[in-house]
Amino acid sequence: MDPRVQQFMAMIKARNPGENEFHQAVQEVSESLIPFIEDNPKYKHAKILERIAEPERTIIFRVPWLDDKGDIQINRGFRIEMNSAIGPYKGGLRFHPTVNLGILKFLAFEQVFKNSLTTLPMGGGKGGSDFDPKGKSDNEVMRFCQSFMTELFRHIGADTDVPAGDIGVGGREIGFLFGQYKRLKNEFTGVLTGKGIEWGGSLIRPEATGYGVTYFAAEMLSTRDECIKGKTVCISGSGNVAQYATEKVTQLGGKVVTSSDSNGFVYDPDGIDPEKLKFIMELKNVKRGRIKEYADKYHVEYFEGKTPWGIKCDIAMPNATQNEIDEEDAKILVKNGCICVAEGANMPSTPGAVEVFLKAKILYGPGKAANAGGVATSGLEMTQNSMRLPWSREEVDERLHTIMKNIHATCVKFGTGDDGFINYVNGANIGGFVKVANAMIAQGLV
Repeated sequence: MDPRVQQFMAMIKARNPGENEFHQAVQEVSESLIPFIEDNPKYKHAKILERIAEPERTIIFRVPWLDDKGDIQINRGFRIEMNSAIGPYKGGLRFHPTVNLGILKFLAFEQVFKNSLTTLPMGGGKGGSDFDPKGKSDNEVMRFCQSFMTELFRHIGADTDVPAGDIGVGGREIGFLFGQYKRLKNEFTGVLTGKGIEWGGSLIRPEATGYGVTYFAAEMLSTRDECIKGKTVCISGSGNVAQYATEKVTQLGGKVVTSSDSNGFVYDPDGIDPEKLKFIMELKNVKRGRIKEYADKYHVEYFEGKTPWGIKCDIAMPNATQNEIDEEDAKILVKNGCICVAEGANMPSTPGAVEVFLKAKILYGPGKAANAGGVATSGLEMTQNSMRLPWSREEVDERLHTIMKNIHATCVKFGTGDDGFINYVNGANIGGFVKVANAMIAQGLV
């Protein structure tokens, strides 16, 4: 490791003990940025990287709620308001038992760069709770969301901080949260994104991250005169991102052969066609069942407790969670002929895995660039809310496609090496940094 990175990371770890995911995210960015900052002394003098790595505000609060048995349950709520140099804080809420301060700081830190890359005026933030919506009734989820928002509402607003959904927070949860915010503030504003289409939501928002990561993969492939048509694609996850990535890959002529959840994955060598995808959407969005039921219905292989990265593919799309591809998985993917990895989840590849991809010089699109379509369309939802005008499905999809092309162009601009290889990690990190850094310098010591 570069001694300058080592020194910087020693400071980060001392200030943020035990927050391993946050350390990992900061180190990945600093390895790209510190050499760049050395060549651009104005950023070093202003200590921009040190400032970006420190949240502007960290909010932690108690969330008591009543379950269906009448017993009081207590969870912990968080909101990390990381950086507002280029716009209101923007980033999702995650409801999952693994949620803790370190994970949310990593996500908020990544969000700063991701939002900057979209070219839209959005700062970075993230939040959530260790509450688990799985197995809870609609009424229990509603009571939790109302209690959560009863504290959070005082810290957010359409021009201050605009949360969205993430793992465990879908349309149902956003509805309950928005209803409570409206009740407490007595105002109807675009304070949350991912809203229902009847009450301020945007067309294409549910599809945006999955569509966006597919558009980004197509842009990467085009640099090598390749396309998605005819390619075999392994996708992890079976939630929102995975579902719509599967849909868009299929529309573009690719064949998706895997789908997974936290229990295991299914392998369908014939491909997950629109009819089979419809079954997955019903299973996951309505019945809230497990992916094994797909294997039972379509008589395909199910691998319990496994991830799909041992399956031979041309393109891999990790769309589940952080650190789901480790170094060994990456080696297997490369050995099996994978030419492109596009991340639909946030930081799904470990540092060792990223090193394998870059060393093999395959196309590797990190999450902060490849999965920015979700927050980009959230930004488009904010714009529509401010204008009080909805856009058509075609218009939103066209704007999303254009944004993903622009993000790709930024990565190419800042990430192309002397040998012509495009290091999308460097491109995304430096491209996202410059806009935020210049805004922070212009605004003084804030």
